Amino acid sequence: MCPASDKRVQRKIPPRNHTKPTIPMAALPLLRWGASSLHAHFSPTPPRRLFSALRQPPAAGRYEPGSRVMLKGMDYPELEKWVQSQGFRPGQAMMLWKCLYGNNVWAHCHDELAGLNKDLRKMISDHADLKALTVKDIITASDGTRKILFSLEDASVIETVVIPSARGRTTVCVSSQVGCAMNCQFCFTGRMGLRKHLSTAEIVEQAVFARKLFSDEFGSITNVVFMGMGEPLHNVDNVIKASSIMVDEQGLQFSPRKVTVSTSGLVPEIKRFLNESNCDLAVSLNATTDEVRNWIMPINRRYNLSTLLGTLREELRLRPKSIVLFEYVMLAGVNDSTDDAKRLMELVHGIPCKINLISFNPHSGSQFKPTPDESIIEFRNMLIQSGLTVMVRLSRGDDQMAACGQLGAPGDYQLPLLRVPEKFQVAL
Repeated sequence: MCPASDKRVQRKIPPRNHTKPTIPMAALPLLRWGASSLHAHFSPTPPRRLFSALRQPPAAGRYEPGSRVMLKGMDYPELEKWVQSQGFRPGQAMMLWKCLYGNNVWAHCHDELAGLNKDLRKMISDHADLKALTVKDIITASDGTRKILFSLEDASVIETVVIPSARGRTTVCVSSQVGCAMNCQFCFTGRMGLRKHLSTAEIVEQAVFARKLFSDEFGSITNVVFMGMGEPLHNVDNVIKASSIMVDEQGLQFSPRKVTVSTSGLVPEIKRFLNESNCDLAVSLNATTDEVRNWIMPINRRYNLSTLLGTLREELRLRPKSIVLFEYVMLAGVNDSTDDAKRLMELVHGIPCKINLISFNPHSGSQFKPTPDESIIEFRNMLIQSGLTVMVRLSRGDDQMAACGQLGAPGDYQLPLLRVPEKFQVAL
């Protein structure tokens, strides 16, 4: 049997209090950027250090002779090479690959490799690990959405969301980092700062566990969105590799059109992703002026709207069958005016795209308010009348902090919010 920690356990908990937490006065000095005591607790990325932090983690999945390897950190060519290096045939590598990702096995412990040659199983037991994550808890929201809390080897916790749909589609929303360096002001994860990048195996296994735990209940897990904790393209090496494993025709077999990677707008990484991946791209836009986007999405100070949209326009011109999904979180009095709708039409002109309007999901310490539903519909209708394809994303799992922008646990020490521009102080 596999470890008991991976057995399915579900519970309902009361929703979190959405009021702003009180921080003891004694703790306030810790919130100054660079305070040694804060960095001893974790390593967040303050706004002034944001851009120097935009370096990529080392490539994962490589192995040293004689060391233990993480099987889900390898793509198939790497796995085949490793299996052959241990004295086994390429066909046995494919059998192992299907145990990991196909045949309804989705193995995450050695006991689940019963279909393999005993010598191969012994070699794997001696030299390889199958499991990168441990299920800590599964929380069920009132609408049936599930939030899975995973423990990592270093005791960090990430959150993954499984979203069933009445239309027969079930989506798993995966995380790519513990925390996030982008510091988007409307996102709960951003309050954590960046604590670590997830490995390829830690990303892939979220999708594997979603299938293993919920396929019997929901049917096939059909879609993957990289919209959980973290900025996926800040961890671009591991995200591209993980997504390639997900769409492998002998593996998890997700359609590339059903795997969507979201970004806040890292322009060089967008170019690389479009060149190296056949999965879909989503861009979290959320503003129609640099003034607003500089405030709510500090990455805009490095890659402004003109640079971001100009890059997308040029890159997609070279890929006539590709489109981009623009995500737009509706913030009352901030980005939801008639003028915003008109500017949005102009900004995306000439870019093959769809637009996804998202109601803001409140969380502890948030300073924003959701745009009323009727105003979202009016905003949508204006865009549709201009010929754009527009969808409104319904909130799912928000009563258990499982909705868009609600994932994570900053703890006692949260990154301070940025100064609100004077013209928006009344709206907040």
